[in-house]
Amino acid sequence: MSEVFFTDFKSRSGMSLTKKLELLVKAAGIERLDCKDKFTAIKIHFGERGNLAFIRHNYASRMVELLRKMGARTFLTDTNTLYSGWRSNAVDHLNIAYLNGFNPISVPGAPVIIADGLRGTDQVVIPIPRGEYCREALIGSAIAKADVLVTMTHFKGHEMTGFGGALKNLGMGSASVGGKLQLHSDSKPVIERANCTGCRQCVMNCRQGAVSLDKEKIAVINYELCVGCGQCIAVCQYDTAQAVKSSTAQGLTAKISEYAWAVLQGKEHFHVSFIMDVSPLCDCWGMNDIPIIPDIGMLASFDPLALDQACFDLAKKSPAMPGSVADPDRTDARVGEDKFLYANPRTDGVFGLAHAEKMGIGSRSYTLIEI
Repeated sequence: MSEVFFTDFKSRSGMSLTKKLELLVKAAGIERLDCKDKFTAIKIHFGERGNLAFIRHNYASRMVELLRKMGARTFLTDTNTLYSGWRSNAVDHLNIAYLNGFNPISVPGAPVIIADGLRGTDQVVIPIPRGEYCREALIGSAIAKADVLVTMTHFKGHEMTGFGGALKNLGMGSASVGGKLQLHSDSKPVIERANCTGCRQCVMNCRQGAVSLDKEKIAVINYELCVGCGQCIAVCQYDTAQAVKSSTAQGLTAKISEYAWAVLQGKEHFHVSFIMDVSPLCDCWGMNDIPIIPDIGMLASFDPLALDQACFDLAKKSPAMPGSVADPDRTDARVGEDKFLYANPRTDGVFGLAHAEKMGIGSRSYTLIEI
């Protein structure tokens, strides 16, 4: 069994939440990392413009301070997005990171480096010999070339994978734009014509120009141009653009696990997850809805798979937050079989956990140690 360490968000005078984070990661063994004089990447999501659910920069600053005391050459990093938005190129991505508090003043000692470069094309190809879905991974250069990797993950819901945890932060979050194309390539959406209102949100947000309106003002997809990024699904408010479960729910999560395996090869690594502000959708959105469950705590482990399993188990046991889309009493509640997956019932994140264990990333069996 892997060890996963946990602390809640209760605090008192002399015990701030950032201090609790430091005590947590020290108890979990972070000081065993051999990072002296080594390039140490802190993989984190900087948040989209308008989103307020991402991890606060204060936690990143405390992590940087600790790692620098260990002699690490730290930098904060993420990769560009496939979809159109404020993080689809390094210039806009850096501006958003700075605006959201990830800047030299708020987080001294850790410059922000966009791992796959200006246009998302700076990448390293890493073979995946045991891959069932991908034979190679296209990983952002700065992450691939780092000596040590530390992830700081906001555990949350996700419209295509059900939930996003450490594995998604590693796999999807480390992929270059070309890698994200590969991850999404067999999850091309379909259009439910009866639901379309002709609002053109899918047209305006398709980076590939694959969506248009026909003579009847109904959305149509040109599959020769479509790369299956899922942006039309994300922006559609009428359930018109729909994911195909066989590819989206399972194929995508399995690919993410294989990419995560590739990212970790040859690196010392350590992982922290925050179960707080658990928004129903990803932090890539320019907004965040009512959290679907109450804040639970922070968890840390050398095993990202065990960490994800522990987060999922804790979230699954938690009651739904009143007024959220997981609340059956809300008029637009999306009720599914599992409380945590109410928000995204057509997804299957658990399949990705099982595939990650099959890949040998870690174990789904764990001992939860509370500090």
